[in-house]
Amino acid sequence: MSETYFKFEVRPVIPEQLSGLNELANNLLYTWDRRVRRLFYRLDVKLWESCGHNPKVFLRRIAQEKLDQATCENIFLEEYNQVMSSFNAYHNKVSHSGIDKYLDPKKDLIVYFCAEFGLHESFPIYSGGLGILAGDHCKAASDLGLPFIAIGLLYRQGYFTQTIDATGNQLAQNKSTHFSDLPISPIRDSEGNTLKVRVKIEDRSIALKVWKAVAGHITLYLLDSDLPENSEQDRTITFQLYGGDNALRIQQEIVLGIGGVRALRALGLKPNIWHINEGHSAFQILERCREHIVDGMDFDSAHELVASGTIFTTHTPVPAGHDIFDNDLIQQYLGHFSQKLNISMEHFLSLGLAPNSDASFNMTILALRSSRFHNGVSRIHGTVASQMEGDIWPQIPHEENPISYVTNGVHAPTFLAPEWINLFNMRFREWGNHLLDSDFWDCLDSIPDHRFWSLRQELKSQMLEYVHRRVEIRCHRNGCSDIIHKRIALYTSQPESDVLVLGFARRFATYKRATLLFSDAERLARLLNNPAQPVLLIFAGKAHPNDLPGQELIRS
Repeated sequence: MSETYFKFEVRPVIPEQLSGLNELANNLLYTWDRRVRRLFYRLDVKLWESCGHNPKVFLRRIAQEKLDQATCENIFLEEYNQVMSSFNAYHNKVSHSGIDKYLDPKKDLIVYFCAEFGLHESFPIYSGGLGILAGDHCKAASDLGLPFIAIGLLYRQGYFTQTIDATGNQLAQNKSTHFSDLPISPIRDSEGNTLKVRVKIEDRSIALKVWKAVAGHITLYLLDSDLPENSEQDRTITFQLYGGDNALRIQQEIVLGIGGVRALRALGLKPNIWHINEGHSAFQILERCREHIVDGMDFDSAHELVASGTIFTTHTPVPAGHDIFDNDLIQQYLGHFSQKLNISMEHFLSLGLAPNSDASFNMTILALRSSRFHNGVSRIHGTVASQMEGDIWPQIPHEENPISYVTNGVHAPTFLAPEWINLFNMRFREWGNHLLDSDFWDCLDSIPDHRFWSLRQELKSQMLEYVHRRVEIRCHRNGCSDIIHKRIALYTSQPESDVLVLGFARRFATYKRATLLFSDAERLARLLNNPAQPVLLIFAGKAHPNDLPGQELIRS
């Protein structure tokens, strides 16, 4: 008689008194509300750390007795009730004061397209600054109560985990995510069936499953091609963030752009403000044009109508950072689409052709030509971008062309240290409602200098302690000699926090110039070898696995 094996998982039962924990774990509000994370932390410190600060995994693995014990602890129950009260109040809050002057939630809807979203390490569908900005954008939209949704891809493998070996080589480790570990759920239609949309790539019809993640007030919709009805090749389209070659990249961008629009239509959503965050999702423009052409418009009219409701944010200050596809790839994977737009292939390819360039299709150019609101991400970058792309408007001086700027910020509740938040809460009530009020922040002068400085030193000490622990782990892993170990540890174990710390935390792409600091070696040596004024350099960042020059920068 053959044996049959089954996998099963024993999960705890959440007590009725703590039933709200499930709701907290399934809303990404926890990624910027420290009080929610602290609640899980208090239940089981070690488990919270070992779960990677992931509430869903935490609730599956926590011991039943820990939960039962918590129901008998008045202090914990009081904190739990406060968190739930705050959570409910946040969701009942109307939009931020003044928003209704510009947007009508009953008529307006913003949709934000991006290839990656960095909300938290427990939700690994991001790689770098673009994703972090997108995550912060979503959080701020929720806090402001904007009528806002977002579209992205659900990667089975987010960006890789990095380790550095004893000789400075970057080692990339990829880990697949179990979707059951994420705060997401599949969208279902009115009959309870999983909602799917289809896109055509070459001669293949590819099914895409639509998932949703809730983050405070807003919803993030994510597309997934890893479905049984797709071929093995097509299942891998959304498998890995920034993996593979240009052939895979263009297929991912077709899924994101065209599939994203079709997902919105299947959901019955009709945005009137379309925000393209970097050029990866610019193919959405073509799908929106196709919709208007089906309704009887000619291409030029449809293109102008689509452009009038489109915002494009460009991030990259050098040509190497833009997605550029050979025309052969465009014709191979998207050649059929020109017929749907009632234009020739030559006209189709010209939409992404940069002035004075070779025969290639530039996604940034497509986005710029097909939008009427364009911005860089700082004042300087706006100037650089207007110069780089000035040939699109040859009749206009670059300083007067339509590319402006909106300076990148950070989401304060996410990145502000708890110590600062506690200090501000004690001294400045409602400070969170005055983040853009420069006059309000004159109140910082009321903080005694010694209090301000001691808090800065405390946070620096925490950072150095963290760096020291990471260095210890790396030395142990790589088998460093005692001499090297002691020397490295000394640099991160200053007896006082008066060391000047200079940090470089960026992707190790060559154009970001990580080694610029070493261009004047003699001056740098003087800075680093002055015992009266100690200086510590901290470098952090990853190079793409296929970017050998970037990896060489890490090694050097």
